[in-house]
Amino acid sequence: MTTTSSRTPVAPVLPQRPKPGALIRASGGPRYAVALIVDALGSGMLRPFLLLFGIQVLHLSVAGAGAAMSVGMLAGLGAVPFAGRWIDRGVRTAAVAAAMLVRVLGVAVLLVTPLLGGSPLWGFTTAALFLGIGNQCWTPAHAAFVSTVAEARYRDAALATGRSLRNAGLGAGALIATVSTAGGAGALRTMAVLTALGYLVGAGLVLSLRVRVRVPVVEAGMQPAAPSASAGPSGSRGRGRVRVRGRGRARGRGRSRLTVLDVANLPYAFCFNVLEVALPAFLVTRLHVAPAWSAGIFVGNTVLVVATQIAVVMWLARFARRSALAASGVVLAVSYLGFWAAGTVGGWGAAAGIAAVSVLYTAGEIMYTGSATALIVASTDPARLGSALSRFQLSSGIGLATSPAVLTLLLDRGSAALWGVLALTTLLAAVAIRRWSPAGQP
Repeated sequence: MTTTSSRTPVAPVLPQRPKPGALIRASGGPRYAVALIVDALGSGMLRPFLLLFGIQVLHLSVAGAGAAMSVGMLAGLGAVPFAGRWIDRGVRTAAVAAAMLVRVLGVAVLLVTPLLGGSPLWGFTTAALFLGIGNQCWTPAHAAFVSTVAEARYRDAALATGRSLRNAGLGAGALIATVSTAGGAGALRTMAVLTALGYLVGAGLVLSLRVRVRVPVVEAGMQPAAPSASAGPSGSRGRGRVRVRGRGRARGRGRSRLTVLDVANLPYAFCFNVLEVALPAFLVTRLHVAPAWSAGIFVGNTVLVVATQIAVVMWLARFARRSALAASGVVLAVSYLGFWAAGTVGGWGAAAGIAAVSVLYTAGEIMYTGSATALIVASTDPARLGSALSRFQLSSGIGLATSPAVLTLLLDRGSAALWGVLALTTLLAAVAIRRWSPAGQP
């Protein structure tokens, strides 16, 4: 008599790409999709022209307005850890709505500053602070919300859909604002009002969803049970405890590895200002070509991101998130070296070469944004998801805030300094992620 083992290999369930209707539902539902678009339209109309508002409407100097924006945005990073702890208490829709409403307050300060008298610099700085808080806190709040409402197999696609909707809204809003700025100060005031209305509508739609989660209580010697989502008029405030022995060291190692990921993210985050700062300055000051080239590359990047992001992210979801994130660093580093090599050609040929390499850069950017948040969600205790996302956003925010100064300083030292340092640091970060970050298996 023979027996067969009851243990048979089970193939992992790979993330699937849902149909459009299911994808919208996985991303938070139609109301949340509309809220994302309205919010992004408002941000696109004002955010790129906030400096212009300070100059033309409040009559600040260019240096004064720029310094006020930097101070306000950097100070806004201080709110991110508090937002993470708030999210870890079970808040989901309220956190997203608060990130929108605080920006309404910022726009309101902008509009009333000319009526208050005195120096408008303080009013502009305060407005930049509120706008910075909203912009920085929205990212972890949105990721935590989508991660809560989406099925695990659709989570990567849902996060990618949210980014695509937001990118499309930002681009459309910026296009509307570009056409409207011909109207001068009056048009800028109108855009500010429409931006505030967009934030209000978006916040109302998000609050109507009323999603929060059951938050486990953590005590010594206990591991929290996975939070469960709840929705409805009353929400859910239940708490539970699950005792697990011998897990303290493992959890501690998980937290330290996420810290490695946060540090390694710094050079990655510099990629967001390559198209907006490094490439335009490189094309104009080093290659002496028309600024229209950088504008065309920026538009092409936006179109590629919106059109291909979901497909690329779903393909990446077949691999360990750590491997996908490390690979994105390699692709970005190769694109930086490609920009450097194309710049040695000179003239129009260099500009055309840089436009071609920008497609590779866009692929690296999509891989980075599509795998980074997914890695954090897949490798973090759900009870600490808000803190992990806020730490990562803090890392990204510091990179975004410091990269303009660092990139222009490197460019001033030469093309080799700019692209060589970017490539080297991004490669080192990719190695650190591949070696020390959690795997985040699909």
